[in-house]
Amino acid sequence: MTAPALESDRAPWCRRLVIMVKAAAAGRVKTRLARDIGVIRATAFYRHTSAAVIARLANDARWQTVLAVTPDSALAEPIWPAAMMRIAQGPGDLGARMRRVFAVLPPGPAVIVGTDIPAIRNRDIAAAFKTLGDNDVVFGPAPDGGYWLVGAARRKPCPAAFANVRWSGPDALNDSIASFAPLKIATTTTLADVDNGAEYRNAGSDFGRRVAPA
Repeated sequence: MTAPALESDRAPWCRRLVIMVKAAAAGRVKTRLARDIGVIRATAFYRHTSAAVIARLANDARWQTVLAVTPDSALAEPIWPAAMMRIAQGPGDLGARMRRVFAVLPPGPAVIVGTDIPAIRNRDIAAAFKTLGDNDVVFGPAPDGGYWLVGAARRKPCPAAFANVRWSGPDALNDSIASFAPLKIATTTTLADVDNGAEYRNAGSDFGRRVAPA
């Protein structure tokens, strides 16, 4: 099966939501969470929450949804929704992969999220796009010092984006914000991602909640 191509013929102002996804092989996803709750439960969590987040966000007419897939060899696998646009994340750390995503998309505002945020809702994505109307970059902070969302209006170049970021720690958000200087930066809703056992337990009833857009 060939992955659907990006719709590059849409109007230049088209909004695009990119969901970063990984083929859910046991031991390859949510490795920090697996140290606390075990590989089987961590893999099941990733599969369940990924499916729920994609189902919840993908069919909103206010944006085009694109899956950014890793590893690249999984791009055309039948595990992804058949009609959804897909691109490869490519090599490198998270910053290199997100920088590449912003570079390959057609013109227009773009927002990137992951799939380990059970509480994410369509209204959160809409708020981020609205924020980009008056700002160059928007971040969705997480309580642990990281972030669950980054968006860019992409009106101005930023070659140092995501450079020198200390990932998977309390400095990830501040380092990322610094890398986008001197662009105009804003933040939006704070949401918790799930990287450890405590966050997994706190997420509770948000697991797999397939709600109407809100």
